[in-house]
Amino acid sequence: MMKEYLRTTYSGLVSLLVMLVVAGGAVGLIIYSIRELERPERGLMIGVAALVLVADLIALCGLFSVSPNEAMVVQLFGNYTGTVRAPGLHWANPFYSKQKISMRVRNFETQHLKVNDHDGNPIEIAAVVVWKVYDSAEATFEVDNYENYVHVQSEAALRNLATAYAYDAHEEDKMSLRGNTEHVAGQLKTEIDDRLKKAGVEVLEARISHLAYSPEIAQAMLQRQQASAIIAARQKIVEGAVGMVEMALEMLSRKKLVELDEERKAAMVSNLLVVLCGERATQPVINTGTIYQ
Repeated sequence: MMKEYLRTTYSGLVSLLVMLVVAGGAVGLIIYSIRELERPERGLMIGVAALVLVADLIALCGLFSVSPNEAMVVQLFGNYTGTVRAPGLHWANPFYSKQKISMRVRNFETQHLKVNDHDGNPIEIAAVVVWKVYDSAEATFEVDNYENYVHVQSEAALRNLATAYAYDAHEEDKMSLRGNTEHVAGQLKTEIDDRLKKAGVEVLEARISHLAYSPEIAQAMLQRQQASAIIAARQKIVEGAVGMVEMALEMLSRKKLVELDEERKAAMVSNLLVVLCGERATQPVINTGTIYQ
């Protein structure tokens, strides 16, 4: 693979000053020849001065500037000759072709992709990717268009990630896109980074920015989530109620406030569970007899 290496150049300010002096000297020689020299010598001197002036103008094409966090990839007749990263005004061979590459941090958001998750449910997903170029030679020569390559490969990695996880986990030890955002973001960053290394691009961060069920199943999945939430809540209520009943029976037995046989205990447990697990407020019933009548 093509790897970046730095190239040294001449100072652009010094080179510009030299070329201005040479251009001024060539113009002065032409004026002097016209005024002072005879025809044969005048033509020769004007020709020499014109050649010097043309060469000086060509040399001016070798000037170029590099901004902070930018790199200039230099080629000579198709051959990679190095990269200039030092900011400022530079001068190099005017026949070099130059391509500017931004080394700044950039980010973009993928399109809202419609894919099937691990359970086969259609979902919509999008991600924000933060990236930058770290090797200008690879970004220029290893791929055709590195910016388009970053976008396409990021979306491909996002699609692959979405199929590896379920939207929502119905088991505690199972990973999901909605329930394990930090883990999923780490996996997404790693996969995108692996795909973009050949383009000289480093991924700094990747996170899911949009996650939802597709509209055609959103209502059904909402009902499913509501049912799961109700079941989970009921389980907690029952666990708490059983614990409170157990504590009540234990305290009654320890303090010997009342002696309960098995049938009375069963009735008490039934009444307490109705009171504690019921959705509505209980209605008091006055018992004028006994439990057996």
